[in-house]
Amino acid sequence: MLYDLTLHLGYSYDIPAAGGRHILRIMPLSLPDRQRLIAGSVTIAPEPDERGGFTDFFTQPAITFAYRSPHEKLDIRLQARVQVENLPMTADFSPPLDRLSSEIAEEWSLAAASPHHFLGQSPRLADDSDIADYARKGIRPGMTVHQIARDLCARIHKDFKYDAKATTVDTPVAESFRLKRGVCQDFAHIMIVGLRSLGIPAGYVSGFLRTIPPPGKERLAGADAMHAWVRVWCGKTMGWIELDPTNNIPASADHVVVGYGRDYADVAPVIGVLKGYGSHSTVQEVDLIPLS
Repeated sequence: MLYDLTLHLGYSYDIPAAGGRHILRIMPLSLPDRQRLIAGSVTIAPEPDERGGFTDFFTQPAITFAYRSPHEKLDIRLQARVQVENLPMTADFSPPLDRLSSEIAEEWSLAAASPHHFLGQSPRLADDSDIADYARKGIRPGMTVHQIARDLCARIHKDFKYDAKATTVDTPVAESFRLKRGVCQDFAHIMIVGLRSLGIPAGYVSGFLRTIPPPGKERLAGADAMHAWVRVWCGKTMGWIELDPTNNIPASADHVVVGYGRDYADVAPVIGVLKGYGSHSTVQEVDLIPLS
């Protein structure tokens, strides 16, 4: 699927910010046999006093920029054209859970995609006994790692309610689990903690999701969304798969990948610091328009 992607992130400050320094991770990745970034640009207004970039440990590009003078607004716009392929459907070649640890031990690499980075606690995700118990309840004798991951994905979709007002970007995973509601970030975090508690490597995927309007309804401009889902390491033969617990589906050509990390902290679209006080308002608009 070929897409034209646009993203608008806008921030308006009640009191002008005296300065700030930020990191952006919003550009789609190019991934072999999965996704190709054909062209892309990011504009920032007002023009920053400094602008640079780097590639992080997980090999995804980041833009850095800074202000040394007061500004009332911050306006970030992304335009990109990206080609996305469906991940191929394969048979379940993942091992039973009791054999997974030996396959992990045989992985000597510590490169960005190594399963070793996705087993323990991470910046936003501590161990949680309640989530561990929830994950363990779905295990039946003889289940493979892939079956366990699909089962947990389905149960989160069934047991948790999507509610954009229930949580914020900083809500701890234990709190969203207690509420049994939240958004894609919360559901991805809960699934990751549950899988890791079983010894299954799991990570966070940040990206965009194309939304399809109901039959007979027109597509609304800006109605697509930034999204989060989960990647799961299913052994040395099967490798990584990606599952979307918000929708209980495998990642497909409707999912555009921006970044991989251990949790949201590794791939947050915008992070930084401001020198100022008072409140601010935000706007986020996404259009993911298929061209073929």
